[in-house]
Amino acid sequence: MLKAGFVSLGCAKNLVDTEVMLGMLSANQVEIVDDPQAADILIVNTCSFIDSAKEESISTVLQMAEYKKNGRCRGLIVAGCLGQRYRQDLLAELPEIDAIIGTGAWHRINEAVAAVLAGKRVVLADKINTIYDETMPRINATPFYSAYIKVAEGCSNCCSYCVIPQVRGNFRSRSVESIITEAKNLAARGIKEINLIAQDTTSYGRDLYNKPYLSYLLKELVQVEDIAWIRLLYCYPKYFTDELIDMIAANAKICKYIDLPLQHVHDDILQAMYRKDNRSELENLLKKLRERIPGVAIRTSFIVGFPGETDAQFQDLKRFIQEQKFERVGVFTYSREEGTPAATLPEQVPDEVKQERYHELMALQCQISEELNHGMEGTTLDVLVESIDSQQPATVAGRSYREAPDIDGQIFVENAAGVRIGQLIKAKVVQGFTYDLVAEKLPEKV
Repeated sequence: MLKAGFVSLGCAKNLVDTEVMLGMLSANQVEIVDDPQAADILIVNTCSFIDSAKEESISTVLQMAEYKKNGRCRGLIVAGCLGQRYRQDLLAELPEIDAIIGTGAWHRINEAVAAVLAGKRVVLADKINTIYDETMPRINATPFYSAYIKVAEGCSNCCSYCVIPQVRGNFRSRSVESIITEAKNLAARGIKEINLIAQDTTSYGRDLYNKPYLSYLLKELVQVEDIAWIRLLYCYPKYFTDELIDMIAANAKICKYIDLPLQHVHDDILQAMYRKDNRSELENLLKKLRERIPGVAIRTSFIVGFPGETDAQFQDLKRFIQEQKFERVGVFTYSREEGTPAATLPEQVPDEVKQERYHELMALQCQISEELNHGMEGTTLDVLVESIDSQQPATVAGRSYREAPDIDGQIFVENAAGVRIGQLIKAKVVQGFTYDLVAEKLPEKV
């Protein structure tokens, strides 16, 4: 049997594409292996969002190419955003690559494998208008209790610094019926947590139903039995409606966790970024979220060093973060991406200034995070168990509603002998640290 190995880079949205390709290969009688040394075909699903992601993608492709020399690999396929964006350059400059699959052609993975085995070098880069649905085979690469559901693909916001519309196409939603069917299928397989993702989750349904439709989708999803948590990721602030806030507040299944990338707060920078919000609107939204969703955990991200960002504007952003005290903050240095409007702007900020601002904000957020986690001491949380300490089996690690998979901290729960991975337990927080919490398992009610 032909054997294939996969490396999936970048975001969770990319991971879903990988999972569908895994399913399509498996349905075609290709065995999926974890060890690249054992693979006949190696596929790297790449990211090209910012410079560091491109560098990681190229480095990984070259690492996998070594197995063509020293392993049994007969073909190396590059999929995803890097392949879509630089397909001709990659094929010309990296002879190690045998095939490239663009972001609109993941469904042609078996065709690419066949071409490579026939000795052909191919580029499959269709129009970017595809999106998977519930009928397609999919092998989950996440733990057995958690999964991502991509509710939409592409983006039509066209922020001035971002290449996503170029490599992922315009925003396009899946139907409510398709998503609900997939959620039921996942629940039947033991999934307890579903994480809804898209480039712009809060725009879900605007193209299909002529209005933001995420609240309606959630109304249907909370009725799916055996799903314990529904988490929203990548929520663009512009279409975070009052109806959506009420839906989150009223339903215990929906995690009180909001992933809300803001990118900046100074109006001049927001305008230059082509963002659709201003500071006043953002502050009003944050106030509503805090007031109407008790206990809400808000995660956001900011870009420092955007062209023209003055020290005064950066200090304004810093004060904003200090005032808002977000539970989670990610900071990125501006990456000058060719083909974007921001790349041609004057007053590009020097790299050393970007790095200084990055470290300054991260240091501030460390202080805020530690303060907030200290404030969690004495509270009780439901914890989804993800691992058991092999040296101390009575200590387990997991997440509450306040932590998204892979990107946030953990909760270490003591006195938890006998619990299972994937189990939800109640725990009382005894210590809060910068990123993690320590808790004790509470006795189960009889």
